[in-house]
Amino acid sequence: MEAKSPGFVTPKRPALSVSARKIKDNAADWHNLILKWDSLNDSGFNIANKIVNMKMNSQFRNGKLEIECDSSTAQSGSICSDNEELQQGCTELLHTLEKMEKIQMKMEKLSSTVKGICDLETYLHGSVHKTILFHTWPVTYFYEISLKMSEMYRQEWLLKETIVQELAHSTDQDLMMVYLSAWLHQPYLEDSIRVLLESMLLETGHRPL
Repeated sequence: MEAKSPGFVTPKRPALSVSARKIKDNAADWHNLILKWDSLNDSGFNIANKIVNMKMNSQFRNGKLEIECDSSTAQSGSICSDNEELQQGCTELLHTLEKMEKIQMKMEKLSSTVKGICDLETYLHGSVHKTILFHTWPVTYFYEISLKMSEMYRQEWLLKETIVQELAHSTDQDLMMVYLSAWLHQPYLEDSIRVLLESMLLETGHRPL
Protein backbone atom coordinates (compact mmCIF):
# COMPACT_ATOMS: atom_id res chain seq x y z
CA MET A 1 0.00 0.00 0.00
CA GLU A 2 1.54 3.25 -1.08
CA ALA A 3 2.02 5.94 1.47
CA LYS A 4 0.27 9.17 0.65
CA SER A 5 2.59 12.07 0.09
CA PRO A 6 1.96 14.84 2.56
CA GLY A 7 0.12 17.83 1.11
CA PHE A 8 1.31 21.37 1.52
CA VAL A 9 -1.00 23.50 3.58
CA THR A 10 -0.81 27.26 3.18
CA PRO A 11 -0.55 28.72 6.65
CA LYS A 12 -3.47 30.92 7.54
CA ARG A 13 -2.78 34.52 8.19
CA PRO A 14 -3.68 35.63 11.67
CA ALA A 15 -7.05 37.31 11.76
CA LEU A 16 -6.92 41.07 11.96
CA SER A 17 -8.14 42.68 15.12
CA VAL A 18 -11.18 44.95 15.03
CA SER A 19 -8.93 48.02 15.17
CA ALA A 20 -6.70 46.71 12.37
CA ARG A 21 -9.69 45.96 10.12
CA LYS A 22 -11.08 49.45 10.67
CA ILE A 23 -7.75 51.08 9.86
CA LYS A 24 -7.33 48.91 6.76
CA ASP A 25 -10.80 49.94 5.56
CA ASN A 26 -9.91 53.52 6.46
CA ALA A 27 -6.83 53.41 4.22
CA ALA A 28 -8.91 52.10 1.30
CA ASP A 29 -11.42 54.91 1.87
CA TRP A 30 -8.62 57.47 1.77
CA HIS A 31 -7.46 56.07 -1.57
CA ASN A 32 -10.96 56.18 -3.06
CA LEU A 33 -11.72 59.69 -1.78
CA ILE A 34 -8.48 61.09 -3.19
CA LEU A 35 -9.24 59.52 -6.58
CA LYS A 36 -12.70 61.16 -6.54
CA TRP A 37 -11.17 64.49 -5.51
CA ASP A 38 -8.66 64.31 -8.37
CA SER A 39 -11.44 63.62 -10.86
CA LEU A 40 -13.51 66.56 -9.57
CA ASN A 41 -10.45 68.79 -9.62
CA ASP A 42 -9.92 68.01 -13.31
CA SER A 43 -13.55 68.59 -14.23
CA GLY A 44 -13.66 71.75 -12.12
CA PHE A 45 -10.59 73.11 -13.92
CA ASN A 46 -12.21 72.47 -17.29
CA ILE A 47 -15.34 74.34 -16.19
CA ALA A 48 -13.30 77.23 -14.74
CA ASN A 49 -11.27 77.41 -17.93
CA LYS A 50 -14.47 77.72 -19.99
CA ILE A 51 -15.69 80.50 -17.68
CA VAL A 52 -12.45 82.44 -18.13
CA ASN A 53 -12.53 81.99 -21.90
CA MET A 54 -16.14 83.20 -22.07
CA LYS A 55 -15.28 86.25 -19.99
CA MET A 56 -12.28 87.10 -22.14
CA ASN A 57 -14.28 86.69 -25.37
CA SER A 58 -17.06 88.84 -23.92
CA GLN A 59 -14.58 91.55 -22.95
CA PHE A 60 -13.10 91.46 -26.44
CA ARG A 61 -16.50 91.79 -28.11
CA ASN A 62 -17.61 94.53 -25.73
CA GLY A 63 -14.44 96.42 -26.51
CA LYS A 64 -15.16 96.18 -30.23
CA LEU A 65 -18.72 97.31 -29.64
CA GLU A 66 -17.52 100.42 -27.84
CA ILE A 67 -15.04 101.22 -30.61
CA GLU A 68 -17.50 100.64 -33.44
CA CYS A 69 -20.53 102.00 -31.55
CA ASP A 70 -22.47 99.11 -32.99
CA SER A 71 -25.47 97.80 -31.02
CA SER A 72 -27.03 95.52 -33.59
CA THR A 73 -29.68 93.00 -32.55
CA ALA A 74 -27.52 90.04 -33.56
CA GLN A 75 -24.66 91.13 -31.33
CA SER A 76 -26.99 91.91 -28.42
CA GLY A 77 -28.46 88.44 -28.73
CA SER A 78 -24.97 86.97 -28.68
CA ILE A 79 -24.17 88.82 -25.46
CA CYS A 80 -27.36 87.54 -23.81
CA SER A 81 -26.45 84.01 -24.88
CA ASP A 82 -22.96 84.46 -23.43
CA ASN A 83 -24.43 85.60 -20.11
CA GLU A 84 -26.63 82.50 -19.93
CA GLU A 85 -23.69 80.21 -20.70
CA LEU A 86 -21.56 82.05 -18.17
CA GLN A 87 -24.21 81.66 -15.49
CA GLN A 88 -24.52 77.97 -16.31
CA GLY A 89 -20.75 77.54 -16.06
CA CYS A 90 -20.64 79.27 -12.67
CA THR A 91 -23.47 77.04 -11.43
CA GLU A 92 -21.63 73.90 -12.62
CA LEU A 93 -18.44 75.03 -10.89
CA LEU A 94 -20.35 75.67 -7.68
CA HIS A 95 -21.85 72.17 -7.81
CA THR A 96 -18.36 70.74 -8.30
CA LEU A 97 -17.16 72.67 -5.27
CA GLU A 98 -20.07 71.29 -3.21
CA LYS A 99 -19.09 67.73 -4.17
CA MET A 100 -15.50 68.44 -3.15
CA GLU A 101 -16.72 69.78 0.18
CA LYS A 102 -18.55 66.50 0.84
CA ILE A 103 -15.35 64.58 0.11
CA GLN A 104 -13.35 66.85 2.42
CA MET A 105 -15.89 66.29 5.21
CA LYS A 106 -15.61 62.53 4.73
CA MET A 107 -11.82 62.87 5.05
CA GLU A 108 -12.29 64.61 8.37
CA LYS A 109 -14.52 61.75 9.52
CA LEU A 110 -11.79 59.26 8.57
CA SER A 111 -9.37 61.14 10.81
CA SER A 112 -11.93 61.13 13.63
CA THR A 113 -12.36 57.38 13.22
CA VAL A 114 -8.61 56.78 13.60
CA LYS A 115 -8.58 59.05 16.65
CA GLY A 116 -11.30 56.84 18.14
CA ILE A 117 -9.22 53.74 17.42
CA CYS A 118 -6.23 55.33 19.16
CA ASP A 119 -8.39 56.04 22.19
CA LEU A 120 -9.68 52.45 22.18
CA GLU A 121 -6.17 50.98 21.96
CA THR A 122 -5.05 53.27 24.78
CA TYR A 123 -7.92 52.02 26.92
CA LEU A 124 -7.19 48.35 26.10
CA HIS A 125 -3.38 48.33 26.19
CA GLY A 126 -2.32 51.47 28.00
CA SER A 127 0.58 52.57 25.77
CA VAL A 128 -0.91 53.19 22.35
CA HIS A 129 2.37 54.63 21.01
CA LYS A 130 3.84 51.11 20.95
CA THR A 131 0.81 49.30 19.55
CA ILE A 132 1.70 47.82 16.13
CA LEU A 133 -1.33 46.56 14.19
CA PHE A 134 0.40 45.62 10.92
CA HIS A 135 4.14 45.82 10.17
CA THR A 136 6.01 48.79 11.63
CA TRP A 137 3.63 51.70 12.22
CA PRO A 138 2.36 52.43 15.71
CA VAL A 139 -1.36 53.11 15.63
CA THR A 140 -0.79 56.78 16.50
CA TYR A 141 1.08 57.27 13.22
CA PHE A 142 -2.08 56.46 11.24
CA TYR A 143 -3.81 59.27 13.08
CA GLU A 144 -0.95 61.71 12.46
CA ILE A 145 -0.97 60.91 8.73
CA SER A 146 -4.76 61.12 8.46
CA LEU A 147 -4.84 64.42 10.31
CA LYS A 148 -2.10 65.87 8.12
CA MET A 149 -3.81 64.84 4.88
CA SER A 150 -7.20 66.00 6.11
CA GLU A 151 -5.81 69.44 6.95
CA MET A 152 -4.19 69.75 3.52
CA TYR A 153 -7.49 69.04 1.80
CA ARG A 154 -9.36 71.40 4.14
CA GLN A 155 -7.03 74.26 3.23
CA GLU A 156 -7.28 73.37 -0.45
CA TRP A 157 -11.08 73.37 -0.32
CA LEU A 158 -11.08 76.81 1.34
CA LEU A 159 -8.85 78.09 -1.47
CA LYS A 160 -11.18 76.65 -4.10
CA GLU A 161 -14.17 78.26 -2.37
CA THR A 162 -12.42 81.63 -2.69
CA ILE A 163 -11.54 80.94 -6.34
CA VAL A 164 -15.16 80.16 -7.21
CA GLN A 165 -16.37 83.35 -5.53
CA GLU A 166 -13.73 85.55 -7.14
CA LEU A 167 -13.91 83.96 -10.58
CA ALA A 168 -17.60 84.78 -10.85
CA HIS A 169 -16.95 88.51 -10.44
CA SER A 170 -13.38 89.10 -11.63
CA THR A 171 -12.76 91.01 -14.87
CA ASP A 172 -8.95 91.13 -14.61
CA GLN A 173 -7.56 88.67 -17.14
CA ASP A 174 -4.20 88.21 -15.38
CA LEU A 175 -5.94 87.58 -12.07
CA MET A 176 -8.29 85.03 -13.66
CA MET A 177 -5.29 83.16 -15.05
CA VAL A 178 -3.79 83.08 -11.54
CA TYR A 179 -7.04 81.58 -10.23
CA LEU A 180 -6.95 78.91 -12.95
CA SER A 181 -3.35 78.01 -12.14
CA ALA A 182 -4.11 77.81 -8.41
CA TRP A 183 -7.08 75.52 -9.04
CA LEU A 184 -5.06 73.19 -11.25
CA HIS A 185 -1.87 72.95 -9.18
CA GLN A 186 -3.50 72.80 -5.72
CA PRO A 187 -0.74 74.52 -3.70
CA TYR A 188 -1.95 73.22 -0.32
CA LEU A 189 -1.58 69.58 -1.37
CA GLU A 190 2.09 68.87 -0.79
CA ASP A 191 3.94 66.39 -2.99
CA SER A 192 4.45 64.22 0.09
CA ILE A 193 0.74 63.39 0.22
CA ARG A 194 1.09 60.72 -2.48
CA VAL A 195 3.98 59.14 -0.61
CA LEU A 196 1.98 59.19 2.62
CA LEU A 197 -0.99 57.52 0.96
CA GLU A 198 1.12 54.82 -0.70
CA SER A 199 2.95 54.19 2.57
CA MET A 200 -0.38 53.74 4.32
CA LEU A 201 -1.57 51.31 1.65
CA LEU A 202 1.68 49.34 1.93
CA GLU A 203 1.50 49.19 5.72
CA THR A 204 -2.11 47.96 5.73
CA GLY A 205 -1.53 45.31 3.03
CA HIS A 206 -3.38 46.98 0.15
CA ARG A 207 -0.08 47.12 -1.72
CA PRO A 208 2.40 44.21 -1.79
CA LEU A 209 5.59 44.78 0.15
